[in-house]
Amino acid sequence: MMQHQPVRGASGALLIAVVCAAQVLVQIGAFFWPALLPGMIPLWGLSNSEAGWITAIFYGAYMVAVPILVTLTDRVDAKRVYLLGVGCTVAGHLLFGMVAEGFWSALAMRALAGIGWAGTYMTGLKLLADQVDAKLMSRAVTGHAASIGVSGALSFSCAGLLAEFFGWRTAFVVAGLSAGAAWVLVALSAPRRAQPAPPAADGLRLFDFRPVFRNRSAMAYSLGYCIHTLEMNALRGWGVAFLGFVAVSTGATEMPLSPPFVLTALGLIGTAASVLGNEAAIRLGRRRLIGFAMLASIVVGGSIGFVGTQSYPLAVCLLLVYGFIVWLDSSSLTAGSAGTADPARRGATLAVHSTLGYAGGFVGPLMVGVILDLAGGMSRAAWGAAFLAIAILMLFALVAFWLIRPRELAGDRGR
Repeated sequence: MMQHQPVRGASGALLIAVVCAAQVLVQIGAFFWPALLPGMIPLWGLSNSEAGWITAIFYGAYMVAVPILVTLTDRVDAKRVYLLGVGCTVAGHLLFGMVAEGFWSALAMRALAGIGWAGTYMTGLKLLADQVDAKLMSRAVTGHAASIGVSGALSFSCAGLLAEFFGWRTAFVVAGLSAGAAWVLVALSAPRRAQPAPPAADGLRLFDFRPVFRNRSAMAYSLGYCIHTLEMNALRGWGVAFLGFVAVSTGATEMPLSPPFVLTALGLIGTAASVLGNEAAIRLGRRRLIGFAMLASIVVGGSIGFVGTQSYPLAVCLLLVYGFIVWLDSSSLTAGSAGTADPARRGATLAVHSTLGYAGGFVGPLMVGVILDLAGGMSRAAWGAAFLAIAILMLFALVAFWLIRPRELAGDRGR
C-alpha cells in the first residue's frame, strides 16, 4: 500500500488557506453569547452565576467531547471528524436563535455549540498536521491560531451589529448559516487522508492516555495552556460586562469605543500577539517567551480590576494591553505541546492539551461570576478580587512551568 505523502508548496499553502477560512466562518458565532451578555442578564432575569454557567458550559462541553473527537483523528480521517463538529456548531447556533428562552434552554444549546467547537478547533489543526509537510507545520499552527483569533475578534462586533438591527435571535441564526458555509467549503475543498496513521509502536490502545501523561515536556506546555485558557476565556466572557460596569459607574456617557468594539480590537490585537509570540519563541527560545508572558500577565491581570475601574479610557487601555499579553504565548504553548509529542500520539496529545486547556476555560468564566455574586454584585472590589484570583492561579502555573523546564522545539534558538 502506498504511503500518503504530505502536501507541499502551493498545494500545502492552499490547504492551509481553506482550513483557516473555514475556521473563521465556523467560529464567528462562538462569542455571540458573551458579547450580548449585558442585555441578556436583565432580559432573562439571570444572576451573575447563571450567566457564568451559560458561558462556561460551552467550554465544559468542549472539555468532555474533545478527548474523544480529537483522539479519534489518530485512526479516523480528521476531515470526517471536523465535518461532524461543524454540523454540531450549525445546530447549536440555529437552535439557540430559534428556541432558547431562558437559563436551561440556553445552557443546552451552548453545550451543543461547545461540542461543535471540540470537533473543529483541534481537529482543524490535526487535519493540517496530517496533510502538510514539516517545513510548513510551524507556521500552519500559527496561521490556524490566527484564523481562530480573527473569528473570535469579529464575533463581538458582528453580534452587536446584528442584534442591534435585527435582534439577538437573528444574530444566532446568521452564525449557524455561516458555520454551514464552512461545512460546504471543507467538504468540497479539503482532501481526504489517504490512509490512517500507523498505530503507536508501543501497541497501546487508542484511548490509553498514559503515554501522553508520561511525556513531561508536552504536559508542561499543556498545564501552562490550562491556566492561559482560563485567563483568556474569563477575559472574553466578561470583558464586555466589565467595561459596561466601568462606563456606568464612572458616568462615561460618551464612549467613542463601545465595549463590543473594544473586545473586537482586543481579539485582533491578541491574534497579532499570538503570531508575533510564536516568531519570538523561535528566535529567543520558547521557554523564555512563555515565562515572560506569564510574568507580565500576573502583574497586569492582578491590578486591572482595581486600577481599571477608575475610568473608562483607562479600563480600555489596560484591557487592550492585558489582551496582548494574554495571547502572546497562545500559539507557543500549543506548538510546544504538538512539537514535543510522539508523532503516533499527536492526536491524543492534542486531545489532552485541549482538555486541560478548556478545563481552565470552563472554570475561568464561572469563577468570575461566582466571585462577583459572593462579593454582593458588580463593584470595584468585586472586579478587583476576580482578576486577582486569576493572577494568583497564573503565578502557580509559572512556578510549575519553571520547575518542569520543557524541551524547546527544533529550530528554536534556545534549543
